Amino acid sequence: MPARPSASTVLDHFARTTEQIVGRESFVERLESGRPLRIKYGVDCTAPDLHLGHAVNLWLMRYLQDHGHRVVFLIGDLTTRIGDPTDRSETRPVLSAEQIDRNATAYLDQVTTVLRTDDDLLEIRRNSEWLEPLGVGGLLDVLALVTHGRLIARDMFAERIKAGADIAGHELIYPVLQGYDSFAMDSDLTIVGTDQLYNEMMGRHLQQRLGAEPQVVITTKITPGLDGGPKQSKSLGNYVGLVDSPQDKFGKLMRLLDPLIETYATVYSDLPEDRITDLARRAELGGRDARDAKLDVAEAVVARYHGAETAARERAAFLSLFSARELPDELPTLTVDHDQLTVIELLRLARPDASRSELLRLIVQGGVSLDGTKLTDPDAVTVINSGAVIKLGKRDRRRLQR
Repeated sequence: MPARPSASTVLDHFARTTEQIVGRESFVERLESGRPLRIKYGVDCTAPDLHLGHAVNLWLMRYLQDHGHRVVFLIGDLTTRIGDPTDRSETRPVLSAEQIDRNATAYLDQVTTVLRTDDDLLEIRRNSEWLEPLGVGGLLDVLALVTHGRLIARDMFAERIKAGADIAGHELIYPVLQGYDSFAMDSDLTIVGTDQLYNEMMGRHLQQRLGAEPQVVITTKITPGLDGGPKQSKSLGNYVGLVDSPQDKFGKLMRLLDPLIETYATVYSDLPEDRITDLARRAELGGRDARDAKLDVAEAVVARYHGAETAARERAAFLSLFSARELPDELPTLTVDHDQLTVIELLRLARPDASRSELLRLIVQGGVSLDGTKLTDPDAVTVINSGAVIKLGKRDRRRLQR
């Protein structure tokens, strides 16, 4: 294992994707202490479908793992029974123990596409280990450390109160339980999206009140979806999944909007800054320059997950399939007046005489793809880029035009 980098080197590395560091001085002191840090990575085991946005935090943790620090993968088996109220306008449904176990396994399978699994670098815990023995008396002692005002100041609770919507009692204590996790597991650091800042600040508060050193909280940048939407989402079809195949990752990234080329290269690849500056310049030129810049981004992202050889092969395959030689300009065009459509809506434009059942059958049979990426969900929203090629069955290909 390489020698640990200086604190300034770590901070420089983190600056590329970090939004803010709460407890910056403490972070420097802990890094300079020479001891391995305990990095909290807590998940509630709702059905996981992780994408590149989630992996921003994972790659920062992986960087620290590569220098001897330990990630504690915390399965929130007990808190999952409550459900995180973050970004929710209503109470979440309760999951069974069997569902929680299945989802925990699926989570671990996905995060270990990035995280190292060495015994000294990855520790797996469940918060039921300390929350169940806490009991009613212990829980009351912890709740006494948190005021009602601190709880209802949370934005989603304030919004529900304003809307006259209910807040269940167990939802109010969720942040307290998640915060107590940080104390119980001796967390030095947690790396989260900005949506989890409140919960992890509760961890700092409880660690201080219980006599422990408060954890450092790092929040990372949230990037738009492929279509420029506020974030990547499965329901919008604008995301790249961690467990997508190399071919699907590459094909989806080639649907990225040109203005996002620099952002995706910065956040989702490990390309050096001078390369990213050049990519941004080429993206602004548009046309073939922007397309080639997008090819570079797609190759860099695929290489990060699957290796340089696989990424180069996917680039060659994409160019072979969609080059001017394979798909000449005379390819029939399909004019689309919208920047986004569901898959079934796009198919209705392409084949207006076909019945819905015929179109659905074509989708289910895997006969529909866009720039090489199969479209399997009829209700998924897809971005419409001029020049993209849709394939319907074995022989019907159209070039989209807006």
